[in-house]
Formats: sequence, structure tokens, C-alpha cells
Amino acid sequence: MILLRLFFEFFKTGLFAIGGGLATLPFLREMSETTGWFTQTELLDMVAVSESTPGPIGVNMATYVGFTTAGIPGAVIATLGLITPSVIIVLIVAGFLKRFKDSKVVAAVFGGLRPASTALIAAVLLSLVVMNFWNQTLFDAQGLFAALKWKHLLLAGVIFAGTKVFKKWHPAIFLLAGAAAGIVFSL
Repeated sequence: MILLRLFFEFFKTGLFAIGGGLATLPFLREMSETTGWFTQTELLDMVAVSESTPGPIGVNMATYVGFTTAGIPGAVIATLGLITPSVIIVLIVAGFLKRFKDSKVVAAVFGGLRPASTALIAAVLLSLVVMNFWNQTLFDAQGLFAALKWKHLLLAGVIFAGTKVFKKWHPAIFLLAGAAAGIVFSL
């Protein structure tokens, strides 16, 4: 039963997450709340690991959640659930585009999908920023200064400045530096 639910949950995510891997994050956040398969903190960890490993972020996260939920069969089923809608849609769209490639309606539909995808990704970015740099519980108890995660803000600022100063350095160096700082400072 868990394998069927994994497939269904990730099929829904793959069907509606238009715009790439980051667009899956609102769906994964909702999945976290409804299924309990992973916490919001684990979601942040999955984003960090998925961004730093090869492959699409959505597929990496589906594989991870499937594996932690139901082992190797779960990883395979969750991944298939996520990519199946895309395969079906691409096959259908390819067939239609041959016939309607000059249609203004088709161009308008794709024009409408771009801002929707951008909005989903922006919403995810905002929620990731809030989750990484803000502690609402501390804000309610102690105020603004206590609520800001100063170590996280400082690390983000140093890494951002480093990317501007050392433009020719490989991005992996900055990822490794962030991971090392997380270990050293227990972030």
C-alpha cells in the first residue's frame, strides 16, 4: 500500500510542478505535512543535498523520500511516479505541437505557464529564506534580534561575497565551504 501511495503522491507532484525541480518544493512541503514521511528540516536538507548532487532536484528528492520511506522499491516507485506525468505530457505535447506549432493559442498557453512557474519558484525561494534565516518561536518569545539566525545570515553573506570576489572558482568549492562551516559551527 505504501508503494502505491508513494507513486500517487509523486505522480501528483510531477503532474502539477511545472517549471523544474524547484517547482516541486511547494508540493513536497504539503506532502511533508500530510504524510509525515519527512519533516520541514529534512526537506531543507534534501534541497541542500539535491542541489549539490548531479541530476534533477525533483528526481533526487523523490528518490530520497522513496528510499527513506520504503527502501529501494520505494525509491524506484517514487521516482517513476514523479517522471511519468512528464513523459506522458511530452509525448502528447509533441504530437500537438506538430499540428499547432503556429497557433496563437498554444503560444499564449506557454506564455501563461512561464509566469506561473516563476511564481512557484519565487514562493519556494521565499519559504526557504524564511526557514533558513528566521525562527518564529524565538520571535514570539524574545523579539526580532533573537529570531534571526545570525550564523546562517553571516555564512550566506560570506559565501555570496566570495562568489563575487572569486568568480572563477568552481561552485563546488563554495558548497564544500558551506558544508564545512555547517559542521564547524553546528548550523
